[in-house]
Amino acid sequence: MSTLAKAMTAFRLALVQLRVSTTKTDNLNRARGLIKEAAGQGAKVVTLPECFNSPYGTGYFPQYAEPIPGDSTKMLSEAAKENGVYLIGGSIPEEDGGKLYNTCPVFAPDGTLLLKHRKIHLFDIDVPGKIRFQESETLSPGSSFSVFETPFCKIGVGICYDMRFAELAQIYTQKGCHLLVYPGAFNMTTGPAHWELLQRGRAVDNQVYVATASPARDEKAPYIAWGHSSVVSPWGEVVVKAGADETIVYADIDLQYLAEVRQQIPIHAQRRHDLYKVSALQDG
Repeated sequence: MSTLAKAMTAFRLALVQLRVSTTKTDNLNRARGLIKEAAGQGAKVVTLPECFNSPYGTGYFPQYAEPIPGDSTKMLSEAAKENGVYLIGGSIPEEDGGKLYNTCPVFAPDGTLLLKHRKIHLFDIDVPGKIRFQESETLSPGSSFSVFETPFCKIGVGICYDMRFAELAQIYTQKGCHLLVYPGAFNMTTGPAHWELLQRGRAVDNQVYVATASPARDEKAPYIAWGHSSVVSPWGEVVVKAGADETIVYADIDLQYLAEVRQQIPIHAQRRHDLYKVSALQDG
């Protein structure tokens, strides 16, 4: 195998676990610096956390919302181009046509906007005595799948609560994705219970890499993020996991290893066979 071919079967992913403050310009400046640091460590794909430019909360979304293009996406575009990376911009509160969305913009190494993923499944939960949160009080849901191409592999994008819906991950896998990225901000109730469990489930179900980027934990914030940004392998192993503080964690995404896992346990071939049988029965 040539050096170029080998390079295309592996690449470095960086997850930026940013400490988010109430000052948007400070969030943008620190994110920009950490993106540069990640690129300097060889990252080809860099991911920011959910709501990286804004505190997470229904009371903050209208205040921090901006259109796309806007100040935050201008910074992301410039940072992607300056550092020559694919940049998954976590998420920002987006304003469009009088509606607000929780939106993840993705940029190519030349600064071009590749896509914007609007969170499909809004975070509406009520765990008595622990947490109640209703994104739908201020946000509207997205309705589009979000997949983009890189020289390495296809990458599918979801945001936080989207990870709970196995069907979305299956659709992305059927579309040829080998890496699923979910910027997310699980909390101190759902984080310990489900954060790692869901990532490992999506990875094993689909034999893909799964990555999650969380904000760093701020014990003084109204909404306290769990942290623990992670990457899980197609075998379901946690490759890397952050703690609670601001940091960058790295993982080398090995697509040859992914292919080996799929060869060893060929569930994808069985799925295609099952779909064929179901189709034939329906047609008959």
